Amino acid sequence: MKVTYQGETGAYSEMAVYKFFGPKTEPLPCKDFKSIFESVKTGTVSHGIVPIENSIEGSINQNYDLFLTYDLKVCGEVAIKLSHVLITNLNTQLQDIKTVYSHPQALAQCRLYLEKHNWETIPAYDTAGAVKLIKEQNLPNAAAIASEKAADLYGMKIIDRDISDNPSNYTRFLVLGTQDAQPTGDDKTSIIFSAKHAPGTLYHALGEFASRNINLTRIESRPTKTTAWQYNFYLDFEGHRTEKRCTEALTALETHATFVKILGSYPRVI
Repeated sequence: MKVTYQGETGAYSEMAVYKFFGPKTEPLPCKDFKSIFESVKTGTVSHGIVPIENSIEGSINQNYDLFLTYDLKVCGEVAIKLSHVLITNLNTQLQDIKTVYSHPQALAQCRLYLEKHNWETIPAYDTAGAVKLIKEQNLPNAAAIASEKAADLYGMKIIDRDISDNPSNYTRFLVLGTQDAQPTGDDKTSIIFSAKHAPGTLYHALGEFASRNINLTRIESRPTKTTAWQYNFYLDFEGHRTEKRCTEALTALETHATFVKILGSYPRVI
């Protein structure tokens, strides 16, 4: 099975692919998130995997927007613990470091550590890609923040370990496909909706779930990008969309919304 992810070999997203699909999967790296959605849409691969939120830094907004644009289904979720390490070329010492490269989220997750050393930070498109960059350019005064696996893959040196500001640092990934998953009895559903512009509409929309004893696990708002100060809401709730109470709640939600899009139901992990 071929599965696309964003980044280079050794990226945390690649770890998520293996964790969800198993060791016989063939992960295919790509440069950006949109390419993942495109490859699943066109049938180049059967599945893709994208990060959707980090336990420290919050949501990956671009992927929320892409879910609105593409007619794909969420068919799974997986969480990866991010154990950041500081990586350099073999001859670089701690005192030599002047700049640190990594994905913006990783830099933010290690903010206190980086400020303590007063290093310049340079965003890269991927954590493992940052390691690849400082190796290929043989940068003697640079370091990268990535996983220990990335250091091993590129034959680099680990200067320091466990450098995240918070040791409880996890990223949640969603699995993309053309169909969602069958009910298991312990499921989660993700949707997008836009509430009608009237007093109390959002309150009543969410009340459709509360009145049926459906637990909401996440709600996120994003600008519609069509009308100023109006928002789409991204909602996760416990239960499969085919369950009677969930079907009733989704039908009732339509009376309070200008549109509802069901992204998919999948086995609950988190």
